[in-house]
Amino acid sequence: MSTVDIRPLDATDSVEDLTELLHASYASLAAQGWNFTAVDQGVDVTRQRLADGQAFVAVAGAQLVGTVAVRGPKPAGEAYIADPPPPLYTTAGTAILSQLGVHPDWRGQGLAERLIDTAETWASDQGHHQIALDTAEPAAVLRRRYARRGYAEVGVVQWQGKTYRSVLMCKPLAVPQTEPTSP
Repeated sequence: MSTVDIRPLDATDSVEDLTELLHASYASLAAQGWNFTAVDQGVDVTRQRLADGQAFVAVAGAQLVGTVAVRGPKPAGEAYIADPPPPLYTTAGTAILSQLGVHPDWRGQGLAERLIDTAETWASDQGHHQIALDTAEPAAVLRRRYARRGYAEVGVVQWQGKTYRSVLMCKPLAVPQTEPTSP
């Protein structure tokens, strides 16, 4: 396998290819009966979920093999896909991590961890003091992954149309120190 670089999503990247990557990445979760949005979202939903945030992609040659999105807090009146966001997602200083996916052929190489590291660094560099996410309550493997990284479970939410409840998880971030300026 070739070297994998992680970089910001740019205008030359295909949102269609990114959507297909998400479908492939989430297929194993769909097989367990969990209808995560990324299982079958359309290209328009991918674009909507990337708005007002930053997506990063893992690229091997010209192939997208992984992705993650991160953004700041949502305005209280803005829908989170079809639902009002939970209060955690509207709290000032909170970044929201979403759409983490690695193509099945590229799993087991630490790409998901590198993508999360990249998203957390971006959030910290933007001045956010915490990062939050949600995942399916029955997805014990995913919940353990995030817990190992310092994410604590802080609540639950039932998203409209989902076959599971989601666990809200949050992690404090170290905000970079700026150099004091001379008077």
